[in-house]
Amino acid sequence: MLYEPRDTGSETILVIDDMEINREILAEIIRDMGYEVTLAESGESALVSIKNCPPQLILTDISMPGMDGYELCRRLKEKEKTRDIPVIFISAYDAPEDIVEGFSLGGEDYITKPFIPEVVQARVGAHLRLHQMRRELMEMNRKLQISVNEQLKQMEEEKKNILYALAGITTQNSFYEKEYMERLKRNCRTLAQGMQLSPQFEEQISDTYIDTIELAVPLCDIGNIGIPKEILQKKEGLTDEEEAVVQSHTNIGAKLLGDLHGSSDYNDFIKISTDIAHYHHENWDGSGYPEGLKQDEIPIAAQIVSLMSRFCTLTEKENHTREEALAVMRGEAGIKYNPNIFEICHKISRQLC
Repeated sequence: MLYEPRDTGSETILVIDDMEINREILAEIIRDMGYEVTLAESGESALVSIKNCPPQLILTDISMPGMDGYELCRRLKEKEKTRDIPVIFISAYDAPEDIVEGFSLGGEDYITKPFIPEVVQARVGAHLRLHQMRRELMEMNRKLQISVNEQLKQMEEEKKNILYALAGITTQNSFYEKEYMERLKRNCRTLAQGMQLSPQFEEQISDTYIDTIELAVPLCDIGNIGIPKEILQKKEGLTDEEEAVVQSHTNIGAKLLGDLHGSSDYNDFIKISTDIAHYHHENWDGSGYPEGLKQDEIPIAAQIVSLMSRFCTLTEKENHTREEALAVMRGEAGIKYNPNIFEICHKISRQLC
């Protein structure tokens, strides 16, 4: 015997043939190799056996009453749970067209009758080893993918930390208080949650979107990193040239964020952050900057930040009461802001901090 018998205790081979004598001969040959053998007399019974106890290798006769070996193989290869099980066809015929047909359906090999034990054992052993190697390779790839994903996640977190550090510098240069940005974050989240409950916005704002916009808000003015500090901190009025320099922070911020890449989740964060940084100074009537977008051309995230930034400025820097701030903003709705979003803001205003 050419094949060295072994007691594996793990691999199971399914043998399918409508002739009992053929099943028993193959079973004996395979058992001599140290493997478990399951027998089936038809394609239909084989499917039941495979569902209950998936084998590591299948040997199936081609010509059988009812479902033949070709149809059995086709069905197995169509299903994700069984497509990777190797299939070896067995037949008394060795016509080239029969062999080609088997391979075209996903079969791995072809054994002709009468059976030569050494040939059967060599073929079975080879395909079991290949199957095991494929499984080991898939497991290695799975572990590698986990490792890569963890490294990407770590890189993304590091990038976010760097962005937040840059945003912190711009906040200090602009004389923003840290508490102001925290308040803006919370209020943007609250407004987004209120919009999620509105039929007009429920399809655009998911739970993930709400979480992401809260993370993205601190980067709204990150483009100020490219604006001279003396202009940002100038107390008297700005010249037209200086005003143009300040307004360029939207394009600077969008360029900085747009140059970053990462996984799909990270790109969601970057996309929303970029929309906010680029367009949070656009107005509903098209009178804003940098692109003069109007109405629904303005990304929703930028609209949220624009409205909440105005609320926070009125109530914090200009010392308006909540009611006074909302009255001012009502006069600006339809000009600076989406009037529908303002109405939602007004309804939930007591939840704003």
